[in-house]
Parts: sequence; C-alpha cells; structure tokens
Amino acid sequence: MRVNDIERTVKFYQDALGLKIARRSVSPRGAQVVFLATPNSEEEIEICQLPNSPSVQVQPDLVHLAFEVDDLMAFAAAAAARGFTLSDGPTKTGSGSVIAFIDAPEGYEVELIQRAR
Repeated sequence: MRVNDIERTVKFYQDALGLKIARRSVSPRGAQVVFLATPNSEEEIEICQLPNSPSVQVQPDLVHLAFEVDDLMAFAAAAAARGFTLSDGPTKTGSGSVIAFIDAPEGYEVELIQRAR
C-alpha cells in the first residue's frame, strides 16, 4: 500500500491493530518500505512511501484490509480508549458475522470481522 506519511501509517497499524514491524528497507528508487507482521499469522502488509511522487488519494470504498477479531465490541472499546473510533458499524451480516470499520491514514479503510459463533 502506497502512503503519504509512512511513520504516521506505521504508528496507526501498530497502535490501532497491534501489528509489528517485521523489517524496513529503502528500495533502489529511494522508496521507504516497511513490512508489518500481523498477529497470529504469517501474513505481512507492505507499506511504501515513494519520494517525490503525487499525493496518495484513495477513492472511498475502493481499497481496504480486513482483520478477524474475537470480540468486536471489546476490540472497539480498547481501540477507542487508544483514540481510534469506529467509522462505520457494527453491522450484522447475513451470515451472522458482525463487521465494523476504522479509518486508516490516506483514506484506507480497515474492516474488523467477528465471525458468527
């Protein structure tokens, strides 16, 4: 994911979602790259800030990441205590899952999913 302010974005994912920095690098083109490890998974998210490039402007509802949480209301309460409020939801889906969203920097959305029990 390309971003305007890599430090602000990394801080968001660390503070709001508990992701950890797996590694950092600078590409041959001078791009700052940070890989974030997701809890309880081998998956990583790549965040990139390109030097001297146009500002990132994410279209609404175009790009988002989704994370499963065990208890959406408990997660939302803990996130709110750290200054991150839900931007939409919680909403029960047809499958019985409950979803909500938190806004990340640049307009990216983060979907939170509590699967039906």
